[in-house]
Amino acid sequence: MPAPSRIESSPLYNADLAPTSTARRTWGTYSFAALWVSMSVNILTYMLAASLIQGGMNWKQAVATVFIGNTIVLIPMLLNSHPGARYGIPFPVLARASFGVLGANFAAVLRALVACGWFGIQTWIGGEAINTLITTLAPRWAQVGHGTAICFLWFWLINLVVVVRGIEYIRFLQGISAPILLAVGLLLLGWAYKSAGGFGPMLSAPSRFVSFSDFLKFLIPALNGTVGFWATVSLNIPDFTRFAKSQRQQVIGQALALPTTMTLYSLIGILVTSATVVIYGTAIWDPVKLLSRFHSRVEVAISLLAILLATLNVNIGANVVSPANDFSNLWPRKIDFRTGGVITCFMGIALMPWKLLSDYGTFIFGWLGGYAALLGPVAGIMICDYFVIRRRVLVGAGGVGGFSAADFICLFVVCGICSFVWGLLCTYEAAGEQGITVLDEVS
Repeated sequence: MPAPSRIESSPLYNADLAPTSTARRTWGTYSFAALWVSMSVNILTYMLAASLIQGGMNWKQAVATVFIGNTIVLIPMLLNSHPGARYGIPFPVLARASFGVLGANFAAVLRALVACGWFGIQTWIGGEAINTLITTLAPRWAQVGHGTAICFLWFWLINLVVVVRGIEYIRFLQGISAPILLAVGLLLLGWAYKSAGGFGPMLSAPSRFVSFSDFLKFLIPALNGTVGFWATVSLNIPDFTRFAKSQRQQVIGQALALPTTMTLYSLIGILVTSATVVIYGTAIWDPVKLLSRFHSRVEVAISLLAILLATLNVNIGANVVSPANDFSNLWPRKIDFRTGGVITCFMGIALMPWKLLSDYGTFIFGWLGGYAALLGPVAGIMICDYFVIRRRVLVGAGGVGGFSAADFICLFVVCGICSFVWGLLCTYEAAGEQGITVLDEVS
């Protein structure tokens, strides 16, 4: 069989980037629904919704923002899912069609760096949970200097071990983590209901915006951040849909699970955070810090262990699979999936996640809004190339319709830089009245 031999001898080939065989296409509707349930039911979903309350929205405005944002991002998600399910190829290989072999590396690395940032954020949250857990069980730990940083490195090592185990280990984590974290969310909701005196006080917190123009200044960057929450996965979703049994099953599974799960679990974060305003007089958007105020050691220990498990799952599933493939695409002969995952782990530390989580303004306006504006042109070019120019037919790499790979790179760079600068300027203006120096935080 000369054709397979020729392909396998190419410097652009390795087994992890090769088209998925029929035998490995085992993901049905339930698998994709479970993927989104397990990735949506996570601490950052809670924190995203809670940050909207802390920013001044009431519960109705926050729920609507989350639902609309996730409905919007579902569109490019499903569009980019199609070539993965049809041809069994991951995101870096698909990007070769739009940007050329070399240009695809640039697009893939940009996507990978964002995922590395998310990896660091999730790992830092896990480290905070471990630090709070140890402090609850052994109060003298609070006297240890840099306790959170030490726990962060411990949790980072746990993630590294899972990465080395490979992608099949992810499906095992998906099956057990989402129900556990959902139980933690319901536990917090029950506590909030009891402590705040029912849903009435929890839902009575009014919007803090005095005019519609003030609300709009917060809504636009907040909606942009909500869309950006899954904008990265909307690019690398072929890394998952390449394992789909059929187009219909992956579309139904994603369409049913993504907007509904994100909205429902966000509602828990919104209600609990609204309750903290009634109970403590201030909005506490970090569930780990909220749990640290509980008096029962048993409740705190069980909840934090559940948070650790769920955080580990979403970190590996959402933030390692894509950059591992992206880095592998740089040097297919030398960098496989595991090596790319190890690179991701180290980059997660280098991007300083503690800075990105310093306050809700940095998280929404600086991080979510900033990279959403940067990656938008990548998704637009890939969707237009696949559906409009190629008419869903991939027969080779390189330039398309008279455009060379260099032309696509230039188009991407110009659009990306312009969108990024414009996005930062808009979010800086919207956040200025709240005292959030976005550009300083990003730098």
